[in-house]
Amino acid sequence: MNTSVSLTIIAALIVALILLGRSGDHGRKITMYIFLVVVAAAMILPFYIMLVMSTHTTTVIYRFPPPVFFGGNIVNNFSSMVKAVNIAQAFSNSLIISGSFTVLTLLFCSMGGYAFAMYRFPGRRALFSLLLGTSILLGTMMIPWTASIIPWYIMMTRFGWVNNFLALIIPNCASAFGIFWMRQYCFNNVPPELLDAAKIDGCPEWQIFFRIVTPVLQPAFAALGIMTFVNSWNNFMSPLLILKDKTLHTLPLMLRYMVGDPMRGTDMGSLMLANTLAVLPLLIVFLCASKYFMSGLTAGAVKG
Repeated sequence: MNTSVSLTIIAALIVALILLGRSGDHGRKITMYIFLVVVAAAMILPFYIMLVMSTHTTTVIYRFPPPVFFGGNIVNNFSSMVKAVNIAQAFSNSLIISGSFTVLTLLFCSMGGYAFAMYRFPGRRALFSLLLGTSILLGTMMIPWTASIIPWYIMMTRFGWVNNFLALIIPNCASAFGIFWMRQYCFNNVPPELLDAAKIDGCPEWQIFFRIVTPVLQPAFAALGIMTFVNSWNNFMSPLLILKDKTLHTLPLMLRYMVGDPMRGTDMGSLMLANTLAVLPLLIVFLCASKYFMSGLTAGAVKG
């Protein structure tokens, strides 16, 4: 009965939105706003549920219907979480790896993209295009990461980087996607005349890049930086393979170890609280750089 009522309400809302959308420009705007509000609510709902569950006990979380309002067990959940895992150490490890990886990625990819966009050198076309215009850089993006797990692990072992953060920072800090992203942004937003004027004034190459080009690339830095930081922060497989010492584990590994075995079960309240703390830095990074992020994504979309 409840399912039938819900389906009836949803169908009625859809019909109402269709009729409202056909009632003119004003009706279409209202329909669009309602649609955007519904989509935004659907995006926010999982985070809200996770936050609510972090304040309840496991018994209440598994109860049907599930809780929709905040509870009063957050202190006990935090105490259980701290006893189960060293979340401060895991948070610090994730921050070191993700922060270092993001900074190096932005540095090397911006240099590579800038070189491909602004310089003319022998082999430039051969490096960037192959067979019917297929880019070598883009071609490497077509290879699934799972296909390179074994070679990557063998290389890291021979380098002596097992149980070392360098294995998670150095190998991919000059990614094909990042170089292509920066190349396109430099090509569309860095005028050659500006570089020629700097050279006439006697500005060295490294000053041209860091003092003239880098400020122009801020939106591209923000967009690529957010994507890189999020991917590194959420990386699970690589740390699982390379970090054997528990004191070096990152947040995704720590969350995995909080899932109990069938004998002792899982403290879902503590797990949800740990998930909330793990997601919080990503939300802060995105909110702080959202303006530049959107600018970087839309750069070049409008001509002129």
